[in-house]
Amino acid sequence: MRGVLHTHWGACLIVLYVLFPCLCLSSLLPLCKLQRKFLLNELHRPGDVVLGGLFEVHYTADLPEGTFTLEPQQPRCSGFDILGFRHAMTMAFAVEEINKNSNLLPNVTVGYSLYDNCGALLMGLSGAISLSNGQEEQVVLQDDCSGIPPVIGIVGETYSTFSIAISHMLGLFNIPIVSYFATCSCLSDRQRFPTFFRTIPSDAFQLHAMQQILKHFGWTWVGLLVSDDDYGLHVAQSFQSDLLQAGGGCLAYLEVLPWDSDPGELRRIVNLMKASTARVVIVFAHEIHMIQLMEEVVKQNVTGLQWIASEAWTAAAVLQTPRLMLYLSGTLGIAIRRGEISGLMDFLLQIHPDKEGNNKNNMVRQFWEYMFQCTFDPVGWTEDGRALCTGQENIKNVDSEFLDLSNLRPEYNIYKAVYALAYALDDMLQCEPGGGPFSGNSCATLQTLEPWQLLYYLEKVNFTTSFGDQVSFDENGDALPIYDVMNWLWLPDGRTKVQNVGEVKRSPSNEEVLILKEEKIFWNFESKKPPRSVCSESCPPGTRISRKKGQPGCCFDCIPCSGGKISNKTNSVECISCPEDFWSSPQRDHCVPKKTEFLSYHEPLGICLATISLLGTFISVVVLGIFTYHHRTPMVRANNSELSFLLLVSLKLCFLCSLLFIGKPGLWTCQLRHAAFGISFVLCVSCILVKTMVVLAVFRASKPGGEAILKWFGVMQQRGTVLVLTSIQAAICTAWLVSASPSPHKNTEYHNDKIVYECAVGSTIGFAVLLGYIGLLAILSFLIAFLARNLPDNFNEAKLITFSMLIFCAVWVAFVPAYINSPGKYADAVEVFAILASSFGLLVALFGPKCYIILLRPERNTKKAIMGRGATKS
Repeated sequence: MRGVLHTHWGACLIVLYVLFPCLCLSSLLPLCKLQRKFLLNELHRPGDVVLGGLFEVHYTADLPEGTFTLEPQQPRCSGFDILGFRHAMTMAFAVEEINKNSNLLPNVTVGYSLYDNCGALLMGLSGAISLSNGQEEQVVLQDDCSGIPPVIGIVGETYSTFSIAISHMLGLFNIPIVSYFATCSCLSDRQRFPTFFRTIPSDAFQLHAMQQILKHFGWTWVGLLVSDDDYGLHVAQSFQSDLLQAGGGCLAYLEVLPWDSDPGELRRIVNLMKASTARVVIVFAHEIHMIQLMEEVVKQNVTGLQWIASEAWTAAAVLQTPRLMLYLSGTLGIAIRRGEISGLMDFLLQIHPDKEGNNKNNMVRQFWEYMFQCTFDPVGWTEDGRALCTGQENIKNVDSEFLDLSNLRPEYNIYKAVYALAYALDDMLQCEPGGGPFSGNSCATLQTLEPWQLLYYLEKVNFTTSFGDQVSFDENGDALPIYDVMNWLWLPDGRTKVQNVGEVKRSPSNEEVLILKEEKIFWNFESKKPPRSVCSESCPPGTRISRKKGQPGCCFDCIPCSGGKISNKTNSVECISCPEDFWSSPQRDHCVPKKTEFLSYHEPLGICLATISLLGTFISVVVLGIFTYHHRTPMVRANNSELSFLLLVSLKLCFLCSLLFIGKPGLWTCQLRHAAFGISFVLCVSCILVKTMVVLAVFRASKPGGEAILKWFGVMQQRGTVLVLTSIQAAICTAWLVSASPSPHKNTEYHNDKIVYECAVGSTIGFAVLLGYIGLLAILSFLIAFLARNLPDNFNEAKLITFSMLIFCAVWVAFVPAYINSPGKYADAVEVFAILASSFGLLVALFGPKCYIILLRPERNTKKAIMGRGATKS
């Protein structure tokens, strides 16, 4: 990289074809001669090093033909901008203050060269060329091409478009430029603008600041108006995508305000604003655009809008008139950070023109003429009737905003820009030889200074102003951003006030922080509250967003979450499923444990079945007690009393096993319930089968030649038969439990919002074999008893067995379809009911008549009475 003086030979060749008015005269001497000067408004102060400044001291420029020829004509600038002149004076003050500061740049005098761009790009470029080229008529370079450049850095420009053009040009010579007012985020591109810095936040942060305000008040449906230039169009490109990322908002409309005050276009835009449901309007434009727009707003009487102003017009006094404040009162705006500059007032009061008329300070003379409406030109005094300036006028006697320092915003950025260059230069000059950052650890010196060396230190500058703000630049040349949030207030006495109601800043940890004093904000609405500006109301928890086809992203319907899904946040994009054992609440905003269902001891059905089971057990015990007490009577001893006792015990077990089907299923209860049920019933039916076979065998043995059959139906054989038949069932249960054991299962197929606890049978075949074996024995018992029903005894037990088996089979035949079609706990209830019904059927049918005779008809409890009928026939 090379500095300006180091590149004068190359510069002379370049500007010969561009605008640089210098020419290399000799091939022997490294000499450049200034061929011409631009006739610009300027202000200079000599120094060891010079800082350049570009300001808008006039609004417009009339550029006559031949302005940029070798014999130029003086361009005429009109519309003196008194605040622009104050900006220039702020830089002059900062330089004077630095020169008085013994701790900053000691033994170095800083000078300045200030130029007026007259609001014209060509004038700004001319000023930048003049600054980079210097004012000397002839420049002789040293043999080593060393020397102090004309300026080491430039403070400016005002507009983003001007800054883009000038940065492109000055970047060729690595001259740093520090802008105080150019906000286009495109200037943060370090590839295109490597020497550009600024002390004002970029539009990117201004967008983020506005988005923070929108998010804070919940404004998701807004309109955007932008100016037709780099400032506005770049905002239009990035605002919508950034807005969606920041808070889910979107644009109701995006319109570009015309430069030429096209009435038809403005009418169309205002009609669109009037028809839109968006109550918030953001305007990124200049004062002139707002003036033109508000004329149409007033004409159509469009009220009820909340305006949000960009920093370009937040403090525009021209808009704060009673006519416009009816519509603009309550405006929220982003403003450049206000600062305080101690001593500036005294400096401004000391400004005085040079009576000798030196053209080096013609800018001050123009200010003086504007302030006091006088002229230094005796000819002008006679022509336009203005008084002749005497130089004795007193600035204090003029009521002007020039001395109103209560709202220093651009001035504060200028002040920081000058000090940033000064601190960078001071850091550079404090470099110790051998410890420098440049080639061979060298340091830059004042005599060999090149702008690119200062650029290195400017990137690393870090200081705190007297107002307490930290100043440093990031990798893009942007300072640590901070904005004030302003509110337009219309006072009862008709005066207007732009009050500070907060700030938006980026912390060192790169977080954006919004601080608002909401109690101070004036809202221009009847409710005196912030307006609602949404395309669709927020979707509450329990619903999700469903985008409307063909409409912006913040226009949507709210769809309730389906069963089993919830949304616990506002504006949820999708509903989330509840965990397996949970279900959505009625409001669909949180998950609740699913209801559980099983045949419980605490519900009426469970209590009823358990009571009946215990009652059956009790009756079985009572009957067993009766039979035990009367065990010597014929009624008990008939047909093997041992089987009767075993049958009563098995019936008691049948009643008790039904209790295993009540309560929350567990592994052991699931395994025991069917095994206990199967073995208990097989034991019961085996006893009945054997008793039936014995009855039939005794009858056959009573016939001639039938005595031999009885040897097969002795007591031991009866016991063995019961044992074998029961063991087969036990083997079936064991195989079932080993191969595919029943286990507890949480069934959610019946009800999505309910968990049904049940026992999965494990092996359907095992369960079927268990029931089939019981059914087989029951059918055999029924058939044999049916064959023996007409035996000639007075008390033929075969009839009772036939009737009991008929009940038993009927119950279990009905059980199968009822069990299959009963969901959840009702399947268990059906099985328990079948167990109890069949058990009661056997108990009542087999033992009811016997207990009746034993207890109520003891005269019939004799052998003769029991066998009487048979004896007579014999």
